[in-house]
Amino acid sequence: MDEELESAGRVNYSRLKKELLLALPELGIDKLGVASAAPFTEMKQRLLLHRERGHESGFEEPDIDKRTDPALLFKDPQSIISIAVAYPSKLANGPKSEPGARRGIISRASWGSDYHGVLRNRMQRLEDWLRERVPHLRSESMVDTGALVDRAVAERAGLGWSAKNCAIITPEFGSYVFLGEMITNLPLQPDTPITDQCGECTKCIDACPTGALVGPGQLNSKICISFVTQTKDFVEDEMMRKIGNRLYGCDTCQVVCPVNKGKNWTHQPELQPDPEVVKPLLVPLLTISNREFKDNYGSTSSAWRGRKPIQRNAVIGLGNFKEASAVPDLIGVLRKDPRPVLRGTAAWALGRIGGSNAEAGLREALAGEKDEDVLERIAQAQEMMAAEEAKARSKKTAETANSSL
Repeated sequence: MDEELESAGRVNYSRLKKELLLALPELGIDKLGVASAAPFTEMKQRLLLHRERGHESGFEEPDIDKRTDPALLFKDPQSIISIAVAYPSKLANGPKSEPGARRGIISRASWGSDYHGVLRNRMQRLEDWLRERVPHLRSESMVDTGALVDRAVAERAGLGWSAKNCAIITPEFGSYVFLGEMITNLPLQPDTPITDQCGECTKCIDACPTGALVGPGQLNSKICISFVTQTKDFVEDEMMRKIGNRLYGCDTCQVVCPVNKGKNWTHQPELQPDPEVVKPLLVPLLTISNREFKDNYGSTSSAWRGRKPIQRNAVIGLGNFKEASAVPDLIGVLRKDPRPVLRGTAAWALGRIGGSNAEAGLREALAGEKDEDVLERIAQAQEMMAAEEAKARSKKTAETANSSL
């Protein structure tokens, strides 16, 4: 330890930090700040309240102490370096979704290569740069799946402010940034946090499709569409209608943010999207094989839950489009797919689309289906169709009566 301290004394940390900021372009990092390694006491209280309200998604690190105390993760931490890497928000020359060729959409954060790998690459570049100049460097890097709360570190490090939509908004890049952090033994000077600039604006809260933003900076993860699209089980009717044609994730709270207006970043080559991958045709997804899925999506962050959620969401999208041309394909899923969740969701989609072919498909499936959950959803789909037909008859009767007056 004495040898380490002696070596540390020969480093001009103020100059090191200035040189580091100048080196960011060559490191592929868009913004960097430094936070103290003190415990995140305010964040701990927020996380405890979040848990008490039952708003956790279940994907988080379960130990709240580890999420908020760097000293539990790293011996004698002196500073935390926080980085941001900007990603694109616009799909150039994106294919059109139209009748007979309906498409889904994958959220912007999953465009291009998996951001976990991209950020780890940037953190490794940063570590190599620092170690070349400070041989006694000790560090531990984290990207999204690490214990610390990325947003809390980034806020303290002055990268941006913690917005009402629970994202970090940077003045330069908006909220279209990926975050990573590195705990170090280097006594770097902390940066000054940025004052909250959301003001009275509540556009993100107002626009949330499910009301998951239950307050400024408060998210009920379990009803957030981004979370729901990643689950593998049945989704209830109301939520399926709100998912629309989203295959993975949700961008609504970012798209409506005034700070993000006009912002689009194309300088990180690994993060640029393939239009056919991020806005794919829905029908082919219904029967995509594991190999095809791995080839098309294996390098993206949307693949981490496997193909089942995306296939289920493709079924939901066709139902929400009421795409009649997809009825034979959906009947195929209902008859042949070995997974009850896909069969039951296909039944719902057929019920949404309606028509004699869909009705016949449901009737036939009802006679041969053994799974109780699927049988229940077939019955619900039939009830949905009957209710829509009754509504249509009532409307036609009213129109006939009005026309005779």
